Amino acid sequence: MTAPARYARWDGVGIPFRLVDAPLPEPGPGEVLVAVDLATVCGSDLHTTRGRRPSPVPGVLGHEQVGHVVATAPGPRHVDGTPVRAGDRIVWSVAASCGRCLRCRRGIPQKCTDLHKYGHAPLDEARPFTGGFATHCLLAPGTATVVVPDPVPDAVAAPASCATATVAAVLEAAGSPGPGERVLVTGAGMLGVTAAAMAARAGAEVVVADPHPDRRERALRFGAAAAVDADAVAAGDRFDVACELSGAPAAVRTCLDALDVGGVAVLAGSVSPGPQVGLDPERLVRGLHTVVGVHNYAPRHLAAAVAFLAAEHDRAPFAGLAAGPWALADLDAAVAAAGRPGAAPRQAVRP
Repeated sequence: MTAPARYARWDGVGIPFRLVDAPLPEPGPGEVLVAVDLATVCGSDLHTTRGRRPSPVPGVLGHEQVGHVVATAPGPRHVDGTPVRAGDRIVWSVAASCGRCLRCRRGIPQKCTDLHKYGHAPLDEARPFTGGFATHCLLAPGTATVVVPDPVPDAVAAPASCATATVAAVLEAAGSPGPGERVLVTGAGMLGVTAAAMAARAGAEVVVADPHPDRRERALRFGAAAAVDADAVAAGDRFDVACELSGAPAAVRTCLDALDVGGVAVLAGSVSPGPQVGLDPERLVRGLHTVVGVHNYAPRHLAAAVAFLAAEHDRAPFAGLAAGPWALADLDAAVAAAGRPGAAPRQAVRP
């Protein structure tokens, strides 16, 4: 394959993206070449471009995307066990794992000791297609892939690779709350409203806390029974599950304080350095509380994310969560738009 393709090269904070043409590689053993149909600007992409999240420089950013398989080496299979075939419309995991190390064998492949993360890899100019902000992406062996049904719009499918699958992992860690259980979600961004929709659909009563009125209103459209100001969670209000998806230290404290007896707090928003949050060990012990951290996800969570979106995307306004689409040449503008107050949770980029 010698047809030229293009990627957006990131050279560091404050430097505009630069489009670079490169020949398409032939997939090697276990690899899959995908044409990117649409990618979305995730919060971690925004943090990287602002210098709040370390990332190799230069590099190709982007890890939320949907695309079609162009070519595949023999052997790769989707999460459901079916062979990967040219023409398959897929999303893929945020990382590739070896499947052999102790962490992979323990069921946490997202923390593989030989992890390859899309959108966070050093640029190899000989094989540069390692991120979503490009016309193509070369999937490494050990990447989880899931076929996306045709009715699911690109802008709905792309975030499955990060946001939606992460929420599936969060709710699994929380014990898959359902009927009769009360769930607190702090943060009404992309993860927060997705968590509200998933938990509400499972039958739980969901309360979302966020300081911004427009985000609270959006949470109600995604199934929250109530949406309150971040500091308005009543002191005596108790929840069976508390999901912290904002990363704000005060929200972590709110989740810990709001647990009922036997409650589970899942912390997934704290992905950047910040101040420590105190923990009352007596309350944790006497309350039989569980506190668990979730970062990224396992392949089954990506499959669960796609299944949920396929079933529910037209029952809640998921398509409205992404603005755009922008052309790849306008990636700087897309990233700037993602950082504006009141912006849609995602900006879509169509290579």
